[in-house]
Amino acid sequence: MSKFCKTYLGRALGPKEDRSARLKWQNHLKFAKLETMVLLLLNLVFAASAQTQSSLSADTKSPTEGLHQSQIFSKPLPQNSDAHYDSNLSLRLRLQTKVQQAPPSQGSSLLFDLPITYNKRVSYWISYYQTKGKNWFADWLERANRFMPLIQKDLKSNNLPQDLAYMVMIESGFEPNAISHADAVGPWQFIQPTGERYGLKANWWLDERRDLRKSTLAASSYIRDLYKEFGSWYLVAASYNMGESGLRRQINRHKTKDFWELSRRGALPQETMDYVPKILAAMMIAKAPTLYGFKDYAKLDPLEYEICSAPGGTDLNELADHLGVTHKSLKDLNAEIVLGYIPRQVSKHMIRVPKGSVPLVAEFIDDKTRSRKR
Repeated sequence: MSKFCKTYLGRALGPKEDRSARLKWQNHLKFAKLETMVLLLLNLVFAASAQTQSSLSADTKSPTEGLHQSQIFSKPLPQNSDAHYDSNLSLRLRLQTKVQQAPPSQGSSLLFDLPITYNKRVSYWISYYQTKGKNWFADWLERANRFMPLIQKDLKSNNLPQDLAYMVMIESGFEPNAISHADAVGPWQFIQPTGERYGLKANWWLDERRDLRKSTLAASSYIRDLYKEFGSWYLVAASYNMGESGLRRQINRHKTKDFWELSRRGALPQETMDYVPKILAAMMIAKAPTLYGFKDYAKLDPLEYEICSAPGGTDLNELADHLGVTHKSLKDLNAEIVLGYIPRQVSKHMIRVPKGSVPLVAEFIDDKTRSRKR
C-alpha cells in the first residue's frame, strides 16, 4: 500500500478507530487496482462483442445461444468470513451492473461465452500466472496464437462455447506429446479408455489422442455428453478432470450441483478444485494479456496445413528434409504417428503437411516409389 493511502487511512479512521475497520479499508484498497483492471477488461470485451458476428446452424442450438451477457454470469458467491469478501462483493455487483447495461447480443458470439466468476481462488491463479508461473503462461500465450483458432473453429462447429479451448491450455499447454502421471495423453489429455470410447485409435504406431484435430472433435463429443448430464460448464470441466463417475457420487452425496459449494465442502480433489479457477484465470489473462503484464511474448502464426495420402514406409524426417522444414515441425503436425514413420505393412495413411507443399510431397513419394522398383 502506498504511503499516501496509509496516511489517508490514518486521518480518516483516527488513532482510536477499531482495528478491524482499518483492516477492512486497507483490504478494500488492496483490491482496488485489480477491480479497476477487470472492469477495464470488461469494457473492452463488450465493445468488441458488439462488433463480433457469428452464424449458428439454424437447426441446432448452442447451450449459450441467445443468452444475454447477464444470463451467463454465475450466481453471486455465498457470503463467507474472508477479510476481503466486501471488496469481492463490490466487484461482483459492479460487474453485473456493467453486464446489465451492455446491449443484448444480436446473434453474435460473446467474447466470453462461459460463465464468469471472480473469487479468491481465481484471484490466486491470476496472481500466480503473473509471478511464479509467468514464463509458463507466456509460452502458453505463444502457442495459443497458433492453435486456438483451429480448436475454437471445431468447438463452434459443434455449437459449444469457444472458451472451452482454454481447457487445452490448462490440460497440456497445447503440447501434442504431453503425458500426465495418470497416462493421459495429448492436447486434451485423454486416457486410453475414454479416447477409444470417442473414436480415438491407439496402437503400437498410431495414437490419435496426440492429433489436435481428432482429439478436439472427440473432446467436443465427450463435453456435449457431460453437459447433457450435469448441465453446468463448471461441472463439465470438473468431471473432465476427475471423471464423471466420481463427480456423480459427490453430487448425490452432497445434494448440490454448485461447483463452488462442492469445493467449499472439500468434496472434490484439490486438483479439480483448482482446475476451474485455473481455466477462468487463463481465460481472463489471455483475452487481454497486456493488462496483466504480458507484452513481449512472441505471436506465432495460426496453424495452417494441408492433408494428403502417404504410403506405408514414409519417413517423416526424410519427408521434412525434402520439404525444407524442420523434423520437429513436421512431427508436431503428425504427432499421432508415434514412430515417426508409417509402417510398411500399412497401405497408406493421411498426413498433414505445410500449406502449399502437396506437390512436393507427391514428388517425394514418386521418387521413393521409383527407387524401390529399381
